[in-house]
Amino acid sequence: MEDTTLDQPTERFVFGGRRCRVIDLSRKLSNTGAENEPNPHRIDYVDHETSALAIGAKLDSVGLWKDDRGGAQETVELTTHSGTHVDAPYHYGPLSGGEPARRVDALPLRWCMGNGVLLDFTHKGVGEGIEAADVRSALDAIDYELAPFDIVLIRTDASRGYGEPGYTLRQPGLRRSGTELLVEAGVRMIGIDAWGLDRPFDVMVAEGRAGDTAQFWESHYFGQEQEYAQIEQLANLDQIPVSHGFTVIALPILLDGASAAWSRVVAIVDED
Repeated sequence: MEDTTLDQPTERFVFGGRRCRVIDLSRKLSNTGAENEPNPHRIDYVDHETSALAIGAKLDSVGLWKDDRGGAQETVELTTHSGTHVDAPYHYGPLSGGEPARRVDALPLRWCMGNGVLLDFTHKGVGEGIEAADVRSALDAIDYELAPFDIVLIRTDASRGYGEPGYTLRQPGLRRSGTELLVEAGVRMIGIDAWGLDRPFDVMVAEGRAGDTAQFWESHYFGQEQEYAQIEQLANLDQIPVSHGFTVIALPILLDGASAAWSRVVAIVDED
């Protein structure tokens, strides 16, 4: 029997003729903790009875709904950078490599579906940087050589604090050199289980005020030189049982001309 338990990060079922473990890498967007989000969001819920009255008044259908219950619905107010989302090159600046930067609706599907590579940086402290040398060491540790269109996932475990006060300032982040190494190897999608790909803003601001402005938002700004996309606010990276040999699917919603869009991201691990 297929395991399709709701509200669990992992399900097992047969897909494409093979038995798979499918791991939900997405953050659930909720009103709980929304007051601690830099990008505000709000979900308003309309129940079945209220819906029947509201829709009934518009469609002259009051009294026709079974048990006076219509279809439940929600109104959501949020930004394209709320919750688990994919940033397109346009987020980093208007140009990338001297050409108009791609927006989220122009991202190739090839970038969004690929072989997953999980790099463990949970030993890095809050505010620390992940340099090219760190990336090379992590790849050596799992005996893996990057290939074009690999989707690299940066595990920090900062996701365990999502929604808590100050959680956006509690992760290590990729330095420019680490991002450059990945992109020059052909990686076009980089994901992280934290609020942002770079180091926390309080760290970058302090260094910038002290005179080192080159490091400010450096991984994002690298996208102005070479195209790549990134997934922010991933979750459950600790549930992936292997460092490579799995598939990642991260398809952003098609929003016209947007810098980012929400995505339900999953990892698929073959179990046959």
